[in-house]
Amino acid sequence: MLPTTTCHMAYKKLRSPLVLLLWSLLFLSGCESIAMTLFGIGAGVTTGTSVSYTLDGYAYRTFTAPLSEVEDATRTALNRMGIKVAASARTEQGKALSARTSDRDIEIELERVSPRTTRIRTVAKQGIFFKDRATATEIIYQTERVLGVS
Repeated sequence: MLPTTTCHMAYKKLRSPLVLLLWSLLFLSGCESIAMTLFGIGAGVTTGTSVSYTLDGYAYRTFTAPLSEVEDATRTALNRMGIKVAASARTEQGKALSARTSDRDIEIELERVSPRTTRIRTVAKQGIFFKDRATATEIIYQTERVLGVS
């Protein structure tokens, strides 16, 4: 058995790192939500949903179809959803569409990757800060359906 003073000194040596570890765990528990969010962002790619997301709320997917076909399919999808295209414009990479619902501003970018490949990127903004990822994703899913892609 160790003398009392030796046990007391060993306890003092362990106390500082132990307290530091407990405080770290307390403050790091908030990082769990960040980690789960980042995991959720990557999960779209790994679970086979075919739609990916950026950290700022954009949904995107690449189709093996020419820009004109994807644009027609996107317009049909929006029409089926009851969303009217407010404007469209040519861009350096392809086409940009903007649409409006009662409380959302929708931006769609169609980028020509190659003559037979097009990337669609959508965002549905609700107010200044909120981005409706579900609506942005649904636009892409409906475009997939029109194109006959699964």
